[in-house]
Amino acid sequence: MTEARKPQDERREHYGWWVDIPTRWADGDPYGHANNVIYYSWFDTAVTRMLFERGVIWLPDSPSIGLCVESRCSFLAPVEFPQTVQAGVRIGKLGDKSIRFEIGLFVEGREAPVAAGYFVHVYVDRAGRRPSPLTETQKASVADLVVG
Repeated sequence: MTEARKPQDERREHYGWWVDIPTRWADGDPYGHANNVIYYSWFDTAVTRMLFERGVIWLPDSPSIGLCVESRCSFLAPVEFPQTVQAGVRIGKLGDKSIRFEIGLFVEGREAPVAAGYFVHVYVDRAGRRPSPLTETQKASVADLVVG
């Protein structure tokens, strides 16, 4: 969700990387839809999977890791079991030591998102937890997802 666009105005074509995440029966709350905290879990799953697939981080010995220092989610529509969430990721800002990941959550048959938001990760050295610059290789592996 870039600063110029409202969360409800996001569309699928605004995102460059995708993953499908099936809902689980346990995601539901007494109101019959996924609980708000589950949306953040889907954000985290999408971003982390993209980072692993592109080799920005890896376990168990990645020299740097990203710590979430800021997040936001605009909840726009309910999600129910057994829907599949389609999570789109783009990068709103790629800094020297941080990345702002912007995420849109969609469900089949719906062009508008069910949620949109962001995570800001600051990269730190795994051992000392001090800010650590992203390598040129790390930056290059996500450069195609940077917007505006």
